[in-house]
Amino acid sequence: MSLKKINTVLASTFILFILWFGTEFILSPETTAPGFGLPSWPTGDGGGFLIIKGIRDVVLALVLGILLVTGHRRALGWALLVEALAAYGDMTTVLAHHGSVATALGVHCLTATLMVVNGLLIMHETRKVTAAPATPAPQLI
Repeated sequence: MSLKKINTVLASTFILFILWFGTEFILSPETTAPGFGLPSWPTGDGGGFLIIKGIRDVVLALVLGILLVTGHRRALGWALLVEALAAYGDMTTVLAHHGSVATALGVHCLTATLMVVNGLLIMHETRKVTAAPATPAPQLI
């Protein structure tokens, strides 16, 4: 399997995972939120922030998906690198609020790190290759 195919499969997996997770936060935040890693949940009107998190994730996934489908691979690599900051931010938020260290590292940090690796692989795949000198091919008579 070529590097391009592997990178495409990885990027597609991230896109689908982020889209699914974001949609779950929008549709049923009360059942999805405990897996985020924070020790306590918003009360009263605070649950709206969970839906905001879901909308953020859906938008992040759609940006990646559009770049993948349209073939803008270098931009996809950059977007993966930048969007990994959201997952690192989620990890930091969970740790700063005394949440589950296992979830912070095993879900958020791992996801962000895999996004960075995939983004770097795509950037490597799309780097400019020095062209060989143009020499005419021998003509067969």
